[in-house]
Amino acid sequence: MKRTTRLIIRTLWALFILSWLTIGSVFLLIWTGAIGYLPPIEQLQNPIDKYASQVISVEGDVMGSYAHSGDNRIHVPYKNISPNVIEALIATEDVRFRQHSGIDMRSMMRVLVKRVFLNRASAGGGSTITQQLAKQLYSPPVDNFLERLFQKPIEWVIALKLERYYTKDEIIAMYLNKFDFLYNAVGIRSASYTYFGVEPKDLTLDQAAVLVGMCKNPALFNPVLHKDSPKPKQRRNTVFEQMRRAGKLTSGQSDSLKKVPLVTDFHRISHKAGIAPYFREYLRIMMMADKPKRSAYAAWQIQQYRDDSLAWENNPLYGWCKKNKKADGSNYNIYTDGLKIYTTISVPMQQYAEEAVRKQMAENLQPAFDRQNKSLRNAPFSSNITADEREEILMRAIKQTDRWRNGKKEGLSEKEILDQFGKKTKMQVWSWNGTKDTTMTPLDSIVYYKSFMRTGFMAMDPHNGHIKAYVGGIDYGTFQYDMVSLGRRQVGSTIKPYLYSLSMIEGMSPCDQIMHVEPTIYTEAGVRWSIRNSNTQRIGEMVSIKWGLQKSDNWVTATLMSRTSPHTFVRLLRSYGLQGPMEAQPAISLGSCDASVSEMVSGYSTFVNNGIRVMPLPVTQIADQYGNIIATFAPQITEVLPKDASLKMLDMLKAVVDGGTGARLRFRYNLKMPLGGKTGTTQNNSDAWFVGFTPDLVGGVWVGGEDRSIRFNSMALGQGASAALPIFGEFIKRVYGDPKLGYKEDRKFNIPEGFSPCENALAGETYILEGEQNYNDSDFIGND
Repeated sequence: MKRTTRLIIRTLWALFILSWLTIGSVFLLIWTGAIGYLPPIEQLQNPIDKYASQVISVEGDVMGSYAHSGDNRIHVPYKNISPNVIEALIATEDVRFRQHSGIDMRSMMRVLVKRVFLNRASAGGGSTITQQLAKQLYSPPVDNFLERLFQKPIEWVIALKLERYYTKDEIIAMYLNKFDFLYNAVGIRSASYTYFGVEPKDLTLDQAAVLVGMCKNPALFNPVLHKDSPKPKQRRNTVFEQMRRAGKLTSGQSDSLKKVPLVTDFHRISHKAGIAPYFREYLRIMMMADKPKRSAYAAWQIQQYRDDSLAWENNPLYGWCKKNKKADGSNYNIYTDGLKIYTTISVPMQQYAEEAVRKQMAENLQPAFDRQNKSLRNAPFSSNITADEREEILMRAIKQTDRWRNGKKEGLSEKEILDQFGKKTKMQVWSWNGTKDTTMTPLDSIVYYKSFMRTGFMAMDPHNGHIKAYVGGIDYGTFQYDMVSLGRRQVGSTIKPYLYSLSMIEGMSPCDQIMHVEPTIYTEAGVRWSIRNSNTQRIGEMVSIKWGLQKSDNWVTATLMSRTSPHTFVRLLRSYGLQGPMEAQPAISLGSCDASVSEMVSGYSTFVNNGIRVMPLPVTQIADQYGNIIATFAPQITEVLPKDASLKMLDMLKAVVDGGTGARLRFRYNLKMPLGGKTGTTQNNSDAWFVGFTPDLVGGVWVGGEDRSIRFNSMALGQGASAALPIFGEFIKRVYGDPKLGYKEDRKFNIPEGFSPCENALAGETYILEGEQNYNDSDFIGND
């Protein structure tokens, strides 16, 4: 009997020693790379190489991020993670983390004895935090036990090597930056915001316990996915209990915390949400742009190709990711390189801009437009268009939908697809009061969305080009086309200051007098160009040029146009930054060309900046994921006007606000600071504009429909002074009313002492067209 017992004992010892020899041999073979996959040293020394890039405001707020779907990881250093998270994680997942070298033998033996020999389900976890990190980094998901069993020793070896290359704090930070908390919340930074709306350094003990509890199983213990289940709270309380056992909490503290309700503040991360979504998309497109290739542009996109080619050559930020290389020779990628993009956007000013847009569009214009549509047979389109024209517009819109494209891919005929557009279906639609459930046909939904008036607004510092606020539309989630930078619309009378400045360059003065009569201009075909004028004041009298701009008079403008060459004017418009197609015809003086809000804002910076135009500057610096500055950007300037001509224009544009078409800024918004600006309205009220400025800000607004045939019938509602100016006025009122922003009402324009805009004015000289001027163009209205 004793002999048998000794044999059993010897056999067990032999098996034990053989097991450890086998494990040791496997370790050695894995360590040397003889078997299994072991990541190269370079990868172990930089294990997490994919981080979302952050878009950061002037105030240092993260406005949003760029990441591939499902990998929205933002790097957070150890020092910026709340100690509550660190202590909860160590107490729950790896209580001896600070003592072991990657593998906790005591935990492994505990699991081995309890699970293998005692067959207990609750044996606890044997994997250290370092081992879990190794699994996250290098072990792909497997479906069977044997594959997983073979992964374990590889993870042990990787864990030991990670401990050689990194400090304990760095391993903790990597673990928390890598972990996927679901809902596209990868890493502690995204998780903190997604579940609680705070930064990692601000997580309370209760919040930290919830997130650490999810590390065991982010789906099973998810407080949002299982908000009606007791499991998330039970798991959180388990974390409190583990912290008590580790001596991080007293029994009283643990018991009190367990009674606290589990409350989240859930924010699903989306590129459509966050601060300034139109701006962030504009920035993404710009930075990731490829070098333009003519073959990639359709025939009708030739102007876009030219614009992009110029931007590639002249704008350092355009295509930045493709122009610049990392140390390894590859291009930068904003989705994976963890860049910190420091923008010029001011969060308070962006919020004021969005509030100003909402106040005007939701509370004033849209209700008025809806009332008008009730009486229109072709609503929301103007009654001036025919039923066939309406159908043509809607057909174009139908063909731009996913429903149409998917139908084509499935091989359906046009009739079959159109039949689908006529069938009622349940859907959610956007409204100014939030998303609402409804039942309508897909065609009706197209008409519904076309019924919303659109807008674009941008404000920037005229001295350095810093974009302070950027609102590309009324709701990015629904209307993603950017009406600040991408959309170009006819500019109407906002173009007139550019023509007047040409007259100033050529030696005229704001006080020079002309006869207020309709000039006679004939086309090359001998047809008279009839210049209609909504201003009926002082007809046949001598009026000053300043009066003409103040009243936005078409006859005065046309008279000035007759004194110069349309080609000369077009060249000047290019200097002002207008890049769209232009015809060198006299009607361009009344705003027949298209421009973007961004272009007009840049152009008007010339008048505040002593004749120097500054390009909009969205970004000042770019840093890598570690905070090292890798790129800086300076304002780009162009001299457009001599200083004397610029000061004369400033004098006239101030008069527009003080007693002309922009006077509502004074009496409706009670703005006291120095102001200048110009309204604009295009034919049939299709486009309403206002571009204005103070000594420290220049802003531009466009308001209109998605199609030019969607418009107000009434000039009282559709003109620039009624539709666009209020957004600028409300924005300026809020900005100057916020003392934290530092804008002062008593700040003056930079006008030299003793300057007289009317010095050497030809007060008695009359400029009247003599003879016939032959140009090729048609009627156009630009009064406002």
